[in-house]
Amino acid sequence: MRWLPAVVGAIATAAVIGVPTDIIANPWFSREIPVRWWEYPVLAATCALTAMWFGIRVLPDSRTDPRGGVDRGSAGAFGGAALAMFAVGCPVCNKLVLFAIGTSGALGVWAPMQPFLAVVSLALLLCAVVFRWRRRDCGPACAA
Repeated sequence: MRWLPAVVGAIATAAVIGVPTDIIANPWFSREIPVRWWEYPVLAATCALTAMWFGIRVLPDSRTDPRGGVDRGSAGAFGGAALAMFAVGCPVCNKLVLFAIGTSGALGVWAPMQPFLAVVSLALLLCAVVFRWRRRDCGPACAA
């Protein structure tokens, strides 16, 4: 396991998701709806899973996709983290949601869906970690 990328990935995830959603208190952003109890563990689990994803060393020959040179499995990791940001964000602070369904829709439709989005985002991240783990570089132990 590579510890430096794991720690940097966890800190970056916490900053990119926690600061704009104001789960991590800061002077730059605010929320209209207080942080709900389940958003803290979702942020912590998202940080832990992204740390694991960044910390797993992949085999050199499976690192790139022959079609585009992109790390296979990265779509699940980045998609899960992006979905987590929508899941833990303030329902009425999200301009896209407000534009699409209005304030009453944000509170009546979007807010109840957010816990389910959190579960889906964590499932995507977990699948990305498992996919990366199966393609890891485990050295001589894998040679047998």
